[in-house]
Amino acid sequence: MSLTLDKVVYFFLHPVKSLSSDNTDGEGIDPFYVLSAFIALGIWLVIEREKRARNSPVPFGFIIPKEADPKWIGYKIKDPCLESHLEDQQLMPPALPGRRYITGYDPGSGYHLTTALADSEEEIAAMIAKAEQAQRTWRKTTFTQRRRVIRSLKKWLVDNQELCARVACRDTGKTLIDAALGEILTTCSKMEWLIEHGERYLRPETRSNNLILCYKDSKVHYDPLGVVTAIVSWNYPLHNAWSPILAGIFAGNAVVLKCSENVIWSTTWFISIIKNCLEALGHDPELVQLCHCWPEQANALIKSPKIKHITFIGSETVGRKVAVAATDNLTPVTLELGGKDPAVILPDTELDRWISLWMRGVYQNAGQNCIGIERLIVHTSQFDDLYDLIKERVEKLRCGSVMSTSDQGYLSPVDVGAMISNNRFESLEYLIREAEEDGAKILGGGRYEHVYLDQGYYFKPTIVGLTNHSASIAKHELFAPIALLIPYESIEEAVEIANGTRYALGASVFGPDQDLCVKVAKQLECGMVSVNDFAVFYLK
Repeated sequence: MSLTLDKVVYFFLHPVKSLSSDNTDGEGIDPFYVLSAFIALGIWLVIEREKRARNSPVPFGFIIPKEADPKWIGYKIKDPCLESHLEDQQLMPPALPGRRYITGYDPGSGYHLTTALADSEEEIAAMIAKAEQAQRTWRKTTFTQRRRVIRSLKKWLVDNQELCARVACRDTGKTLIDAALGEILTTCSKMEWLIEHGERYLRPETRSNNLILCYKDSKVHYDPLGVVTAIVSWNYPLHNAWSPILAGIFAGNAVVLKCSENVIWSTTWFISIIKNCLEALGHDPELVQLCHCWPEQANALIKSPKIKHITFIGSETVGRKVAVAATDNLTPVTLELGGKDPAVILPDTELDRWISLWMRGVYQNAGQNCIGIERLIVHTSQFDDLYDLIKERVEKLRCGSVMSTSDQGYLSPVDVGAMISNNRFESLEYLIREAEEDGAKILGGGRYEHVYLDQGYYFKPTIVGLTNHSASIAKHELFAPIALLIPYESIEEAVEIANGTRYALGASVFGPDQDLCVKVAKQLECGMVSVNDFAVFYLK
């Protein structure tokens, strides 16, 4: 008798039925069948319980930082910067002779978050050694064990998403919706992909041979590299830190992360969560290391012969230096550099339909978005209409910090948060003035002096309507809350404008004709293109 789960279920739903061939009328209970059913059910329950025991997420402890509370009031730095501790002794911990420190602060309010000792070359080498030692055991783990780590972190992130969003907002000045879209959603999406598909892409592959080698077998095995590093930017401290770490450890590697000096406070907390999770599941937390140092010490990481791969997210200038330094040991490097992403708006596009998407593409995270829309390339017949649509909305945008409470005690209503610092304000204002002198229509265009967040770094949401697409502002990455509108006469000209910069990260094409959109998208010289959408490729 073949006994399957559906037959077991049938038996318990119809206890007086029997599958015994001895009963002509089909009534009665066959003791053998009952016994078999109970045995099968017991085996099935044991197997399912074992599966759950090996795969279910595991809870773990963590500390909630007091600074994540919007009601928290910190010490306000007079002139917030990464070395403000040199001018204000209240920020300085007990100093070590000859050592440098890094100060973390909330760019939305100027509140002091931390002053930490910058790692030295010797300390970085020790981190690499610890990671190397932990990886020797970790590389032997199964995909089931690694999936359980990812699954536990995913459940924790979903359960604590608002807390994580507030931590990111406190350290970067972004809004909660920016954190929800750019930190939580993207990170969860990538963890879901690793859980569902990671093993499939890393398991050994059998390759077919040609006729001459038809009697031989060929297989490709993907072995862990060892210790890898990721040097990441500040604009998404949770996502940019967790994304390379999760991919790295799922592939059996150890990871040494070098975070931006601007977000050492939040990144330290986010990395502590991964360490706590590893420890709760019985793995060595030293598998993941966090380095916060000044650029001068970063070569100790990049040039280490023990580092087997480097991921870098940041500016083109620094990316070049990383690539050059990596040649010492011919270490492979993956670079994600600047962008000047165009949104090509084809003729007769329904502007009202897509205006909200374009607003998010331009102003999300105060424009500090690697794949943000930097150029809206629109047909001359719709140029003025689009400018007016954006103008109507921009004039209503509110700048501020979601981590500061209003007089009523609620979270402040904010549409655009702070920028990470004021280092680029002068250059942005210069480019805007230059465009205005060349005939551009301008709304905004300068720093925003907040009424009560006087130490925050805010830039007015800006529109620049260009008449000359060769202007300097159309060629340089802005990384700011600036909508740049560029007119075109023909689709060929639109493609030429879109391809007219040295940047080629992402792009998008909008229009009523899907086939035409795809045709234009194929002509764009960039790594990723969305059609009638914005940045969905970043979730993949």
